[in-house]
Amino acid sequence: MAETRFLVDTYQEFIQKEGIPIVEDFGIDLLAVETKPWPRMGGNGAYTLMKGRGDFLDTYILDIPPGGESVPQKHLFEEVVYVLAGRGSTTIEDYDGNKHSFEWGTKSLFVLPLNCRYQHFNTSGTTAARICSTTNLPMMLNAFHNDDFVFNNPFKFPERLGEEKFFKGDGEFLPMRPGRHMWETNFVPDLGTFKLQEWKERGAGGSNIMFVLGDGTMHAHVSEMPVGTYKKGHRHGADFHVFAVSGEGYSLYWYEGENEIQRFDWKHGCVFAPTNMLFHQHFNTSTEPARYLAVAFGGLRYPFTEDKKKTFLGMDVDVKAGGRQIEYEDQDPRIHQMFVDELAKKGLKPNMDQFQIPVLAR
Repeated sequence: MAETRFLVDTYQEFIQKEGIPIVEDFGIDLLAVETKPWPRMGGNGAYTLMKGRGDFLDTYILDIPPGGESVPQKHLFEEVVYVLAGRGSTTIEDYDGNKHSFEWGTKSLFVLPLNCRYQHFNTSGTTAARICSTTNLPMMLNAFHNDDFVFNNPFKFPERLGEEKFFKGDGEFLPMRPGRHMWETNFVPDLGTFKLQEWKERGAGGSNIMFVLGDGTMHAHVSEMPVGTYKKGHRHGADFHVFAVSGEGYSLYWYEGENEIQRFDWKHGCVFAPTNMLFHQHFNTSTEPARYLAVAFGGLRYPFTEDKKKTFLGMDVDVKAGGRQIEYEDQDPRIHQMFVDELAKKGLKPNMDQFQIPVLAR
């Protein structure tokens, strides 16, 4: 008699068979993760799972050796790629056999249009390239629990390819309102230099842009904090993967009603994902503006879940008014003092005098 299948996680079964490291934590320095040979993908790889990833998403690292290439892939799950180190190119083959190629480098962002065949190439003869992908493979495998359906499905999605310019680093600006302006494309050559839009409501001279990638359900946005500043505290559902792009700093996190405040320090190469409805707040402690990339499932065009709709409607609205943001005047007095003390270690001063912020009595 066959063993009874019970409480099966098809995704976990799949990645265990892949034979590469599986790292799980609240936050991870992706540049420090050890990778192992990955026959299915080519090169070396590791699964890097955030505790706040939710039910839909995962991330993995792929190392492509100097002059090397990945094994061609095609799959029925969405994938957004962020380049951690190195340079290379990717070729995407559409459903008519036409090929679209683009060259990427460190801090590039691109999408792999749904169910199109693709292949990555390392164009350096001396330096390995490391990329990190955020995908909704867990959702697809656990929904259908059939590998062939996910990896060998013939269905075509021609609308996902978009215009040819989307593969060339160009795109289309879609004006909405501060915090919701969008840029539609398939490829961003450098997130460190991409032009952002002002977003005063999120605090302290910050700016951002929302991306629509491959007309997909994956969300991505980039935000920037000027020198000596920090964002307002906020919360949302699980699965927002926050990648540090430039500068360095830290993020604080806590649950509502808890007294303990925890901390995660970040720089380029680090990623973390706040767990469901965990308050968190980002701080720039560097001598340059700090940028971060956030990748999640469900975006402004296709939010997918009711919670994502509430997040995008309430991400810059005071929690006292039913939103998901804590205004500066309402934050824990310890928070600002931590920031002042941290900057002082580096001989820096905060640039937050224009805000009414509670401070600890000394």
